[in-house]
Amino acid sequence: MGLGWSSAEERQPLLPPPPQQQQRRRPGPAGGPVVPAAVPVPVRRLAPLAGRVYGRRWLVLLLFSLLGFAQGLVWNTWGPIQNSARLAFGFSGWDIALLVFWGPIGFAPCFFFMWLMDKKGLRVTVLLTSSLMVLGAGLRCVPVSDLEIRKKLIHGGQLLNGLAGPTVMNAAPFLSTTWFSPDERATATAIASLLNYLGAAGAFLVGPLVVPSPNGTSHLLLVSQSNTEHIKDRIEAVLYAEFGMVSLIFSAALAYFPSRPPFPPSVAAASQRLSYRRSFCRLLSNFRFLMIALAYAIPLGVFSGWSGVLDLILTPVHVSQVDAGWIGFWSIVGGCVVGIAMARFADFIRGMLKFILLLLLSGATLASTWFTLTCLTSVTHLPLTTATLYTSCILLGIFLNSSVPIFFELFVETVYPVPEGITCGVVTFLSNVFMGVLLFFLTFYHTEFSWFNWCLPGSCLLSLLLILCFRESYDRLYLDVVVSV
Repeated sequence: MGLGWSSAEERQPLLPPPPQQQQRRRPGPAGGPVVPAAVPVPVRRLAPLAGRVYGRRWLVLLLFSLLGFAQGLVWNTWGPIQNSARLAFGFSGWDIALLVFWGPIGFAPCFFFMWLMDKKGLRVTVLLTSSLMVLGAGLRCVPVSDLEIRKKLIHGGQLLNGLAGPTVMNAAPFLSTTWFSPDERATATAIASLLNYLGAAGAFLVGPLVVPSPNGTSHLLLVSQSNTEHIKDRIEAVLYAEFGMVSLIFSAALAYFPSRPPFPPSVAAASQRLSYRRSFCRLLSNFRFLMIALAYAIPLGVFSGWSGVLDLILTPVHVSQVDAGWIGFWSIVGGCVVGIAMARFADFIRGMLKFILLLLLSGATLASTWFTLTCLTSVTHLPLTTATLYTSCILLGIFLNSSVPIFFELFVETVYPVPEGITCGVVTFLSNVFMGVLLFFLTFYHTEFSWFNWCLPGSCLLSLLLILCFRESYDRLYLDVVVSV
């Protein structure tokens, strides 16, 4: 384990109480009254109650993960089919970038959702989040003949779906601590957080395969009928299907999604946390936390914005909409699989989070540099083939996406007893700020993308240097392993 534990005074309320002194009476001077004397009497300490886990925790994890999957799917609807959406709805390049931009904009009320989760629990927060998603997905399906009104409804629906982002991206460590034992927490965090990315990957698969592209590269049999009306009908079919899925998940959460189990699964889950105000003061004054927060927010924010407009970036190098979709799909799926495997490894061998992040960020730096140099084939003379693009993009997605749950666990360990929702809310808010800034510039500089590609290796290298200088600590693990013994 790391050397930097929290201070003794911070851990003191969580430690077992010291032996108490009991008053005994001793005879006073001759003829005098009996004088009480303080004699240390050992008082038997009550061992901490063993944590208890419930089988229903997997159902709670499934519902939350499906909600994250649906939110990612709806958010990434338009990027993979941007050529078809331009033809069917008259979207401009600025519109496509803005449709992706609503995701980070939706993080503006992030601190409200953190407060709600901390005060009211998971159930209230999840129901509010899922209801926003239902309303947003429904707005996109309103059949209006006026294209300008329809475009405004679609933008409004994307914004409402973006407002669900703070919960589905922040609450995974809170859910894992509340429901899962210490040797399952990293795995549960990985599943709950990475399913949102898997939903975005699903959009890369569903969109290009269902919606014909204007240049006829779709694999559908109806490609000969890929006129404007047919493309619009296929896009609307995707929108209706996503609305139905979101509504079904909302109904399931409304029927059963408890805030917490009857008994906590660990000592850390039952311990008292800092208040909302003290938590922010602790986070903003903790230099070590700020280091790893930037190490997470910069590369993940850049990569999220880059992934959302991957089709737009690969079009100048003559990559079709379908191929761009498959590249995005496999890069995210690979990251989810490797991320869950890494989290399971972290559950078995504790205290290795920094080492895992160093490996992942080193691989991400190399893969992003390879991709960027490959796109500059006229300068570097590297072979620009489908195989090299597939390999570099997929490796980049694997290394960066799989680092998300490892980062989340390291955040919580570093600043414990700050509540998990507040900790992860701050870092994901920062990540979306960087993503938003990048997409903001993209709305003005969308004719040439080499600057966007160079942001990837630069951000990964900066993150790698920050993690190298970071001194890790495991305060929550200390509480579960040492105090509970």
